Amino acid sequence: MDTSLAAAAGPSVQEVAATQSSEPSVDLTIHPSGIVPVLQNIVATVNLTCKLDLKHIALRARNAEYNPKRFAAVIIRIRDPKTTALVFASGKMVVTGAKSEQASLLAAKKFAKIIQSCENSISFTEFKLQNIVGSCDVKFPIRLEGLAFAHEKFCSYEPELFPGLIYRMLVPKVVLLIFVSGKVVLTGAKEKQQIYDAFENIYAVLKMFKKGDVPAPAMTAPNSAALVSQQGHRLAHGLTACGSNHCCAGLHMFVLCMRCF
Repeated sequence: MDTSLAAAAGPSVQEVAATQSSEPSVDLTIHPSGIVPVLQNIVATVNLTCKLDLKHIALRARNAEYNPKRFAAVIIRIRDPKTTALVFASGKMVVTGAKSEQASLLAAKKFAKIIQSCENSISFTEFKLQNIVGSCDVKFPIRLEGLAFAHEKFCSYEPELFPGLIYRMLVPKVVLLIFVSGKVVLTGAKEKQQIYDAFENIYAVLKMFKKGDVPAPAMTAPNSAALVSQQGHRLAHGLTACGSNHCCAGLHMFVLCMRCF
């Protein structure tokens, strides 16, 4: 009876603490925000250095499909790692669906072995990561209109066409899709570290446009001179960092400080 009551009561404090301690901790030296973007997809290319008979490969290989009227490549799928390859007659191959750089390389070698087993003399060369996609959640809603206005040089926001804000970061060269819910998708990176760097750069900016923050108190008459000064500050600096202590100059991109608005 006591055992059943204990089970119904749920896990004890000690069990919860043990579970929390077993969870992997975030390295704050690499991820100062405490949030680690999750890699969702990696696209890589390989050159097999020979012409291929796609019809022959489609007939010989498992889990392969080929419809030349629809798409000029053989589509091959494997389960471990769960990936898909597009094999072209020129000998070029595109591998997509991997969740890590190592898995992408392993999958590419497996696909090459499948093609080689179809009586093709190939060489595995020019393996290159073309695109890495990651995603994360900052856990707070974002004022996209304010972000688009403050960073109009880098942003594209058309809520009638697409609900997310498109942010084109310069360093690293990554495109971010930012949603009002706090979800962020990062794409266009060539290596995993670029995803991490891009998110750390944008995280400080997103906190400035967090929804629900208490607005600044209204400006009174004695402070009208300060208001004129702020307007002149904005006109003088345009879309460049003003260089003062409260600027986000450390983000490796042109960012306006809050004084400018």
